[in-house]
Amino acid sequence: MSGTFELPGAYIKDLVELTGRWQVRPEEILAGLPITHAQLADPNTRVPLRVCEAIFSRAVELTREPALAIHAGMQMRLSSHGFLGFAAMTAGTVREALDLACKFASTRTSAIGLALYVEGKTASLVIEEKTSLGGVRDSVIIALVIGIWQIGRALTGKPLDGIGECAFAQPAFLAGVPQADRLKFGRPNHRLVFAASELDLPLVTADPVAMQLAREQCERELAALVDAGTPGRVRASLLERGEADLTDVAKVLRMSPRTLKRRLADHGTTFSTIRDDVRRQRALLLLDNRALSIGEIAAKLGYSELPNFTRAFRKWTGTTPIAYRERSR
Repeated sequence: MSGTFELPGAYIKDLVELTGRWQVRPEEILAGLPITHAQLADPNTRVPLRVCEAIFSRAVELTREPALAIHAGMQMRLSSHGFLGFAAMTAGTVREALDLACKFASTRTSAIGLALYVEGKTASLVIEEKTSLGGVRDSVIIALVIGIWQIGRALTGKPLDGIGECAFAQPAFLAGVPQADRLKFGRPNHRLVFAASELDLPLVTADPVAMQLAREQCERELAALVDAGTPGRVRASLLERGEADLTDVAKVLRMSPRTLKRRLADHGTTFSTIRDDVRRQRALLLLDNRALSIGEIAAKLGYSELPNFTRAFRKWTGTTPIAYRERSR
């Protein structure tokens, strides 16, 4: 597991303090590990994933609560997300808040990304793993899905609809846990799927002036990273323009195709990889719309021949578009 991938200390601090419900002290959780409770309180602290894994494993052992991830999600707070959390909290609508979260997620961690997709009446917020999350993968994803729902409810003043999907089998510790009823497992990727109309819900904490100030700080933090936004800018361009090739996107981003290829390579990705992922996410949403035929969906995604779409979808998900649509029934 690469040491360059880290999580904000604030997230780990919340987890460590959560164990107090089971009379476990922070010192017990952190004993012998290269991080202190005081360091976790520093907004600039980042914790390597291998250390996060050790902390979470010890927390589960000492609390004897296998479903600790559920509790972590239920108590997730926007204040732990720094300026990004403040910007999202003061946004005008759910869409505006999610757009901010997607654009600036890399200012919080390089291990996880977010991407918003909308097709017709359905939307999805995809949680992207930028690296292997190791032994904490299931717990991190479950906590994040539950946490996003909780934050959404707090910001809108109403419970939000939808389901959460996870690209792994259901963990044994979720058996009989009520909060897991809205989770589906063994799906093509991690995402929250909900009605697109919820994107227009206003936030009870909206503050345009404060949001602009927080957004400007997020822009500065993003600029301080080494070209962190290039993959996201490519994805955003594809979502806005539909089907486009590398030359078209490079022109929009005001760089040469060669430069764009190099910058994407620096992030361990390619234009084709990003375009395929955009197509895959759109396909999953479009297949939920049974008013569209498989052929119509293929055409919307830029495939002139249905067999080409079928082959691509099987490569992405391990099944055919028809089988996926029937499975989701």
